[in-house]
Amino acid sequence: MRLVIAECAVDYSGRLSAHLPLARRVLMLKSDGSVLVHSDGGSYKPLNWMSPPCVLRESEPTDAQREVGVQAVWTVASTKTDDQLVVSIYDLIDDHSYELGVDPGLVKDGVEAHLQKLLAEQIDLLGDGHSLVRREYPTAIGPVDILARTGEGTAVAVEIKRRGDIDGVEQLTRYLDLLNRDPLLAPVSGVFAAQEIKPQARVLATDRGIRCLVLDYDAMRGLDDVDSRLF
Repeated sequence: MRLVIAECAVDYSGRLSAHLPLARRVLMLKSDGSVLVHSDGGSYKPLNWMSPPCVLRESEPTDAQREVGVQAVWTVASTKTDDQLVVSIYDLIDDHSYELGVDPGLVKDGVEAHLQKLLAEQIDLLGDGHSLVRREYPTAIGPVDILARTGEGTAVAVEIKRRGDIDGVEQLTRYLDLLNRDPLLAPVSGVFAAQEIKPQARVLATDRGIRCLVLDYDAMRGLDDVDSRLF
């Protein structure tokens, strides 16, 4: 990765036109070919950028550009469209390159796979007497996260989300419709389990006879003593 701090002006042309007047900015050049223009504000989003595939060409300024103080011109052109990003550099303050290596990617804490494993191990969170049949119970339209049985032997299909919304309820509804066609399983009830369930999803689930269960991820991992809470 190459990081450049420069006094620069930036012009974008193509599907739209945009201009960034002269100011001090960070220019980020990544190994995938992308070029991003950052300021010291505006959160994580760049002010402007060019996504790969693209080609960067550094050139000398014209006489007219040199007269107004431009020292170098970067032209970043897309290889698929006519879009291009032109960076006019007036003062190059810093220029460093770094080898970052291969990034392993973001590992999210509390993703559905973790919640599914924990709930399978603590199946009694569904209610006293529940037992696990299996995780990832296969159906013709995809696997149900957990299939369990109540103490009375009734089948229960559980759909697990980090944040439960209407789409998750709809997904569980489709699973229940399919599972209830199996005479060896029917009747099958549903549980919609998530760390957070949106009000609209809760209303829809209740209307369809689906029980909602809020999962406390920290408590399931043993990091939070729920019995010692004041409220």
